Amino acid sequence: MSKWVWFSVCIGWCLGSLLYGLDTTIAADVQGSILESLGEIEKLSWVGSGFPMGSVATILLLGYCYGLFQIKWVYLGSIVLFEIGSAICGAAPTMDALIVGRVLAGIGGAGMYLGCLTYIAMFTSLKERSLYNALAGFCWGVGCILGPVIGGAFADSNATWRWAFYINLVLAAVSAPIYIFCFPRCDPHPNLIAKEKWKKVDWLGAFLMMTLICLLTIVLSFAGSTWRWQSGGSIALWVLFGLSLIAFSLQQTFAIFTTEEHRLFPVQFLKSRTLILFYFGTEAAGTGLFITIYYVPLYFQFTKDDSAIEAAVRLLPFITVVIFFIMFSGALLPMFAWYNAWYLISGAFILIGSSLMLRVTQTTHAAAIYGFEIIIAIGTGLSVQIGYSLASAKVKPHEVAQAIGFINVAQIGSVSIALSISGSIFQNMGFKHLQDSLAPYNFTESQLRLALSGAQSTLFSNSSAQVKELAIGAVTRTISSIYGLLIAAGVLMVMSAIFMKREKLQLTHSVAGG
Repeated sequence: MSKWVWFSVCIGWCLGSLLYGLDTTIAADVQGSILESLGEIEKLSWVGSGFPMGSVATILLLGYCYGLFQIKWVYLGSIVLFEIGSAICGAAPTMDALIVGRVLAGIGGAGMYLGCLTYIAMFTSLKERSLYNALAGFCWGVGCILGPVIGGAFADSNATWRWAFYINLVLAAVSAPIYIFCFPRCDPHPNLIAKEKWKKVDWLGAFLMMTLICLLTIVLSFAGSTWRWQSGGSIALWVLFGLSLIAFSLQQTFAIFTTEEHRLFPVQFLKSRTLILFYFGTEAAGTGLFITIYYVPLYFQFTKDDSAIEAAVRLLPFITVVIFFIMFSGALLPMFAWYNAWYLISGAFILIGSSLMLRVTQTTHAAAIYGFEIIIAIGTGLSVQIGYSLASAKVKPHEVAQAIGFINVAQIGSVSIALSISGSIFQNMGFKHLQDSLAPYNFTESQLRLALSGAQSTLFSNSSAQVKELAIGAVTRTISSIYGLLIAAGVLMVMSAIFMKREKLQLTHSVAGG
């Protein structure tokens, strides 16, 4: 294709990656406004977790479709689904409608991001690919980190939180000509008719994967907060999750109602120590990115009484450094391709930064928080995107699409799992800390639960200075403890790097149509 067409294509998938990243985190700073408008605090966590749940539940199916069907139509279909979900979110009359919209947008967004990575894999050489993947990660990362800022700006304006979702419709309409007229077609299997392609899809595996992810997200979100750990509902969900995990594992291992060639999960990758360690490294980096994005603004909202937009602006040091190191790693990876060193350095920075955040209190100076952010940002930026290029270089040409989906499960799956676990920690430990700190004041359970939804709750706004101080201290201890999850991610990345091969990949030859 001509240079100007390729340039237009790059603009298109950059915008798609930006929108996907934006919607991944845009709920971080609009939840308080949504709660005021729609109520149902027990469902509030789904505003954040519903989007990544929809993504990770369908990533493998979407990745398989990109390796089987005409990629342009899969990409355009993903955009349409993303916009339908955004429209439902913007117009949602109830919390249930909003959650449905978030899940649909998550599915469409995952298809958009996978489409971007698939176009890169199909039309670039290995030498170029790491830089293009870094560009995609740059756009996705910018969207992720600007999500709270833009969401907070809409929530604090007359436009209201609904335009945090409606804005996707406007941007899609403006860029539609690029997607329709400039994006090239590429059929991985031109000799197969559509009916034959549909028969090759592992529909049972797709259903079991969706069931598995949905059950995991539900049980992590509700157990301990909405339902007690020992309640029948929690136990039943854990049992169902375990059974679905076993069923999916057996179905994929023995290719039940499918074939080894067409099964959804690339089981053969589990025989590769290197690919498994790439998966762990990507998951650890994603955890570092999203824990920081969600909980740094929350810390400042409670301790400094920041508005949504003011708290989000506190992420600017993190934004700048993550973006720089995503591009830095993408540019240097072909020249310094000893990948174990990248993950070792990245893990060390994440481990140091999260250990410092674990010690944060309500009196910690803002400048210190910015410094801790930057340390974590260096670690996450160095490794959050390189797994795509490395995994593509380690597999056979016909497995590139599967490798992209495999790493994407790690990256987006880390969002869903990290937010679900951290949300459970925040709700459970936050309630316990508030209950212990405010025991003499006889607040009800519902008042304490509501206080965790934001510093604007009545417990903070209508209480004495002493009560507010005790409550802020309790919430701050809870937020700090969440960084224990990030310490675990740093340890995982360091251990993964230690067990990786001491080899340098040759990212110079061309594959998969490059």
